[in-house]
Amino acid sequence: MMLNLIDKIGDWNPQLLRELKGRLKFFNVAIAVATSLLLQLIVFLYQLRELPSNTYSIEGTYCRLSQEYKRLQNLVLQQSDYKTNADYDDLISMDICPTNQIDWQLWWRDHWEYIFLAFSVIFVFTLLVAGTFLLINDLAKEETRGTLNFIRLSPQSETTILTGKLLGVPSLIYLIILPAIPLHLWAGRSANIAFSYILSYYAILAASCIFFYNTALLFGLLSHWFSGFQPWLGSGAVFIFLCITMGLASSYNTLNNSNAWFRLFNPWDTTNYLFPNLFHLSSGSPLKYWQFFYLPLGKSVVSVIGFHLLNFGVCSYGILQALKRCFRNPQALIISKKQSYLLVGFCQLMMWGFTLQVANNNFKLDEQVRDNFVLLGLYNLVLILSLIAVLSPHRQDVQDWARYRHQGVSNHKSVWQDLIWTEKSPALVAIAINLTIITIPWLAWILFTSVFDANDRQSWLINDIGRFKVLLAIALSISLMMIYATIAQLILLLKTPKRSFWAIGSLAAAMFLPSMILGFLDISSSEYPTVWLFSTFPWAAIEYSGTTTIFMALLADLSVLALLNFQLTRRVRLAGESATKALLAGR
Repeated sequence: MMLNLIDKIGDWNPQLLRELKGRLKFFNVAIAVATSLLLQLIVFLYQLRELPSNTYSIEGTYCRLSQEYKRLQNLVLQQSDYKTNADYDDLISMDICPTNQIDWQLWWRDHWEYIFLAFSVIFVFTLLVAGTFLLINDLAKEETRGTLNFIRLSPQSETTILTGKLLGVPSLIYLIILPAIPLHLWAGRSANIAFSYILSYYAILAASCIFFYNTALLFGLLSHWFSGFQPWLGSGAVFIFLCITMGLASSYNTLNNSNAWFRLFNPWDTTNYLFPNLFHLSSGSPLKYWQFFYLPLGKSVVSVIGFHLLNFGVCSYGILQALKRCFRNPQALIISKKQSYLLVGFCQLMMWGFTLQVANNNFKLDEQVRDNFVLLGLYNLVLILSLIAVLSPHRQDVQDWARYRHQGVSNHKSVWQDLIWTEKSPALVAIAINLTIITIPWLAWILFTSVFDANDRQSWLINDIGRFKVLLAIALSISLMMIYATIAQLILLLKTPKRSFWAIGSLAAAMFLPSMILGFLDISSSEYPTVWLFSTFPWAAIEYSGTTTIFMALLADLSVLALLNFQLTRRVRLAGESATKALLAGR
């Protein structure tokens, strides 16, 4: 029977069979199961240390006489003419709760719940941190031994290989967790926790594992230059993320801002929503007031769990597509230009969805955007800079594309179609399209506020800044991002080695040095707004600048962008001509 099972696993997924054979040795399995049993025993005995004994205090939580005892004590302290009663005097003089007055049923219910919650936390840390470490470490070892290239050349599909890795590499971790599942279920049911809530927790935990494990595989494929430090860096980042988000979830940080989306990637908020005694928050889980485009998701367990699973599913699918692209060819771009448009659109949907929430009975769109202004700007800045790094092709790729265009050999007749869709073409048009996608919600905000809040004298957009100035500021930000993208592409076309590091260094200097110098010289945006308009953060000076000044700064940026693009076009054309001549000379 066992041989038949092994054959079926091998037929279904040869990579999974390879991983299981290398790990499920008798000694390894025995250690994993023994560790699980020992852990269960420790958690159970740790709770038994609080078992009420013959010296249990009468004021204890589980003594049935505690409430009457406290009432009589207060009565004696408040009434000086209190008349003595033998029974009451005996009760007041008692320090120890009689054994027959201990509520054992309540004690066991509470402590079964403590055991259940303890295992819930242990499962999260063990699966996510240890599983991430093993997956990244496995890829690092495969890369060192040279066996990863053999796996890439196998006829199996990328999905089959990656699924085998996800299920096989952390198999010993699964063996530690699986024997503890029965005790976890028993503890939950003994604590009167709904079985549907327990299953919801398992669903969130499984979705978290799929997301973090896919991310770990992608990190392992892209960070081979870290050598043996990869697994420690990856698992350490996951551990720090879990600790930080656990602290946020345990301190009742509200989820009525765009930062709520990033809280979706941790399992703590959902676990606390399902089991309120996890962090003992007096006001309950903040997910109760959770909204998405004003839809009250937190009102129903089904909507909370469903939205979390949907978010994990979409993000895991996106990472899987990036894994497929990079697995066969490590030099390939992580995402295509088409996928970048979908990614930016999805990010805008999620960030703006959590921005538009009614908080403290505030129904004004203008104030909701104002409260999330910095977060939205920061997240979009990081997103665009990441896309510049990911989408910008290197010299050889641009040379190949330019040669094919020069020879008239291309999948698209129009050069614009090439610039929009082809991966080896310069990324400037793709970056411009992504910036347009980011701009659409901002324009919708300005239009909506102009129509519905036009007579609102307290409007932040209309009175403090002005609609036209905001439009110019958006155009100014777009031009700055396009300048950075052009600079990065120009540096990547150089013949010098380590062009990526030069591009990163140049962009970092262009972005942060002006603002750092202005800050060091104590030049404030309110006193010298014109200077700040040419920095990476022109929004800081928009409120204090005139419309004409902002317009002139925009013209200056557009002039610089035009000159840079003229130089880029010239270099790409020369690269294509030189590559064509070299090819003809070789023939």
